[in-house]
Amino acid sequence: MILETLAVGPFQSNCYIVGDSNTKQSLVIDPGAEFERIWDKIVKLNLNVEKIVLTHAHGDHIGAVRELVEKTKPQLLLHQDDYPLLINPKQNLSDVYGFPISVQTAARFLKENDQVVCGDIALRVIHTPGHTPGGICLIGEKILFSGDTLFHGSIGRTDFNYSSLEKLLEAIEHKILNLEDDTKIYPGHGPASTLGWERNNNPFLRKSFLSQYRA
Repeated sequence: MILETLAVGPFQSNCYIVGDSNTKQSLVIDPGAEFERIWDKIVKLNLNVEKIVLTHAHGDHIGAVRELVEKTKPQLLLHQDDYPLLINPKQNLSDVYGFPISVQTAARFLKENDQVVCGDIALRVIHTPGHTPGGICLIGEKILFSGDTLFHGSIGRTDFNYSSLEKLLEAIEHKILNLEDDTKIYPGHGPASTLGWERNNNPFLRKSFLSQYRA
C-alpha cells in the first residue's frame, strides 16, 4: 500500500493519499487545501484517483475538493449528516476565517460499516459523531484514519453548536478503543500515533474521564 501524508493549508490539516501499489488506483482522504501540491504528489506517484473520502466537512478538510473533482472526476464520499456543512460556508466555518467554501458536487453517502474499496485496499467506515454530526473514521488492517475525532494526545473540538463531547467520547470508547494497541492512527492534524500510546497517555481516554460522560 502507498500512503503519503501532506499537511496542507493554514491549519496544517493532514491530507492522505492512499494507493494500491499494483493497480495504481488511489483515494484521497481530506484534501483540505493546496490542490497543486496534492496533485503534484499524485502525479509523481503515478496514481489514478478514484475516490475522495471526507472524514468530516469542515473548511480546512475540503478546500481542494472542487479542484480535485474537476481534475480527476472521482467519487466523493462522506456521511450524510455532514453534507449540510459541505455546502454551507457558515456551517463548515470557512466563512468565519475569510475563505468561504461551498462544495456542490454530487456525493455518495457513507454509513456505519460501509466498505470503501480501492484496488486491494479496503477501509471500513465507523460513524464517530461529536466533532461534527457526520464525522467518520476509516479502519483498515492495523490502521485508523481518525479525522478530527482522535489526535495524538487529544481529541477533536466539541464547542461548535452542532458538536457533542458525550457523543464523541461514546464513539471513541465503543468503536475505537476496542481496536488493537498496535493500530497506527493517522489523525486529521498533527503526528501519527498508535492506539496503545493513546490508551496509556491520552488524558481524554482515561477511564476516570470517560466515566464522567457515560449515558
